[in-house]
Amino acid sequence: MCGRFAVTTDPARLAAELDAVDEVSTVTGSTDDVEDPAERKEAPRTPGVNYNVAPTSSVMTVVARHSHDHPDDDPALRIRAMRWGLVPAWSKEIGKGPLLFNARAETVTEKSAFRASVKSRRCLVPMDGWYEWRKGGAGADGKPTKTPYFMSPQDGSRVFMAGLWSVWRPRAADNGGDGGSGQNGAPVLSCTIITADAVGDLRGIHDRMPLIMPFETWTEWLDPDHPAPTELLGPPAPDVAAAIDIREVSTLVNKVANNSPDLLAPVEPHPEQGTLL
Repeated sequence: MCGRFAVTTDPARLAAELDAVDEVSTVTGSTDDVEDPAERKEAPRTPGVNYNVAPTSSVMTVVARHSHDHPDDDPALRIRAMRWGLVPAWSKEIGKGPLLFNARAETVTEKSAFRASVKSRRCLVPMDGWYEWRKGGAGADGKPTKTPYFMSPQDGSRVFMAGLWSVWRPRAADNGGDGGSGQNGAPVLSCTIITADAVGDLRGIHDRMPLIMPFETWTEWLDPDHPAPTELLGPPAPDVAAAIDIREVSTLVNKVANNSPDLLAPVEPHPEQGTLL
């Protein structure tokens, strides 16, 4: 699965790198000044540098869309801010159903929550890497221990994960309040990250992983006018997984309120895990 990740760029820099249109202007919901940890967990962060991105945060995405003014032009790459946790367009209310921050590649074309999005609303979610927790033996409390790891490209580059997005609009009767939709009942863009079976050494951490989209697949994956080839939903190629570094990190990442470069620093592996990877 992918329930937490880190990103160290901002929309403007990402747009410049990709020669994309930066559509992220003023985004509300920053938790920089929220002192209460419970409130900090619930409020979305402003998309940009974030070492501990969690579901419901506002994240950067890459989409390819036609211009409203020139719909016949080729689709252009655009950077958009979206809520991480897809809200299907048919949902009556935000927050009342399951938090759809992941979608299984094997069933994404079948599930009602994702069927519409997979046809023409596919996106990429950029990140430096993602966190995963490896289950171990029982701890002092009798529960399985969970050791956090950070997975990222060995060459220090950014990685782009396959995602889906949706637009949720509040019912006309609810326009008097935001109903969790944002200020003044505005439409909400939301997204989910697609996961696949883990491959290579990544299987030693978790049986699922986010679906990495290599650059050469972007055009077909993001094409808003045609379905994506089904083979793009298969597990990442072995060479893609082999290029991912795996390192144990501090349990500080367990708390969403912790957010600093320290979360990415490697720690000495537990003795029984020293030869895992």
